[in-house]
Amino acid sequence: MNQRRWGAILSYVNIVATVVVGLLYTPIMLRLLGQSEYGLYSLIGSVVGYLSVLDMGLGNTIVRYTAKNRVDGTVQKEAELNGLFLQVYSVIGVITFVIGAILYANIDALFGATLTSGEMQRARIMMILLIFNFALSFPLSIFASILQAYEKFIFLRVTNILRVLLNPLLVLPFLYWGYGSVMMVVVSTILNFACLFANWFYCVHYLHVKFARGKYESVFLREIAAYSFFIFLNAVMDKVYWGTGQFVLGIVSGTVEVAIYAIAMQFMMMDMNFSNAISGVMLPKVTMMVTKNATAKELTDLMIRIGRLQYLVVGYLFIMFALVGREFIALWAGPSYLEAYPIVLLLMAAMLIPLVQNVGIAILQAMNLNRYRMTAYTICAMIALAASFPLAVHFGGLGCAVATASSLFISTGYIMNRYYAKRIHLDIWRFWRNIFSMSKGLLLLAVIAFSLQEYMALSVSWLHFFELVVMDTVLYTIIMYFVGMNESEKELVRKILRKLRR
Repeated sequence: MNQRRWGAILSYVNIVATVVVGLLYTPIMLRLLGQSEYGLYSLIGSVVGYLSVLDMGLGNTIVRYTAKNRVDGTVQKEAELNGLFLQVYSVIGVITFVIGAILYANIDALFGATLTSGEMQRARIMMILLIFNFALSFPLSIFASILQAYEKFIFLRVTNILRVLLNPLLVLPFLYWGYGSVMMVVVSTILNFACLFANWFYCVHYLHVKFARGKYESVFLREIAAYSFFIFLNAVMDKVYWGTGQFVLGIVSGTVEVAIYAIAMQFMMMDMNFSNAISGVMLPKVTMMVTKNATAKELTDLMIRIGRLQYLVVGYLFIMFALVGREFIALWAGPSYLEAYPIVLLLMAAMLIPLVQNVGIAILQAMNLNRYRMTAYTICAMIALAASFPLAVHFGGLGCAVATASSLFISTGYIMNRYYAKRIHLDIWRFWRNIFSMSKGLLLLAVIAFSLQEYMALSVSWLHFFELVVMDTVLYTIIMYFVGMNESEKELVRKILRKLRR
């Protein structure tokens, strides 16, 4: 079994570990911190998290050009590329310190009206730690991109799994001893640097990665800059969609609304991670296919094959959350977080389209055709940001979700599917015929599950919740096997079952 397949498997192990840890850790953490303190932690993380866009898209750029160089380049050329990217990342680290200092100086102007004096003091400490974390992480992050380009997915996923497991084991004792959100930031910073240095060690001692100075023609540098710029816009768009809600609510509402929205974002990140586990290992493969002049039909076939697998995952998550999500939030986070349910449901529906088409993004990156997509996404994201403020004032977190979901339906639904068909000549109608044929299973499950739940005793308990989960999961598996899956997917299921019997 190759690195790519193991990478996808370990990605799901990482996600399962994250889910299990979250199920056990988050309720304890919420009760030890309190809703306001958790809201403060999420707010500062969201604000300083905007510094991550200073990556400027170089992470994906390194993956693309290193993978391409492995097909038609030399070791010396790769060393010169590494040297170039390391220099750029070092400059970005310095810029991060400067912008972080400006943010720190204006924290009173941003949140002074909604945070207490004690919250402001803790916010300043967390901001300093996170700025330090981001600034020093940039030069070291080059090694994770190199590992991905070399398709060393096993090492990358294992280190991530270890970080997921170690974080609560280190944080919880401090929370029990009375430490709060500041200590959570300290622990995450230490673990982050441990993973970064592990990546450096692997690259230097096992891959023998070299760095060298080189001279590049201005045409090549402009090509890299153009490619990186539109991935940078993608990062900005992601921050606007998934970080702006907390930021806007922190300005107009306070930490309680931020905490509710942050819980909703936890569910959204989980939803996206499940789908990205497959597509996240596809960029090197797609890059090599494009370099070898793969046809539009071959790329469409790949997009359909991966998209169907992604839909089996995200479709399951969506229908399960619709059926039992409200009860789960009440049991897991507490009744005070129930307002997160409609927020998550709305955003999950909006994200179904881009999550099943993630391979399309990899195709655009490999073809260096991100310009149109990023321009459209950025315009829609800015409109969503502008709409979030008045909607948040009147409707709180749900208002932010409405702005985000509307923008996603327009940009990822209509605009990008038209582009895939017209510019790349993908058979987008064939893709959606495949997805719609699977949707019959979801609709049938929804009708049966809601009908059965009408006859079940109503109670908010973990026992009742797990009964519903087991019932709905069994129904989903049976219905999708006979109604939603094609023959190759059924054979994949049978192959897994045969291996489990041995």
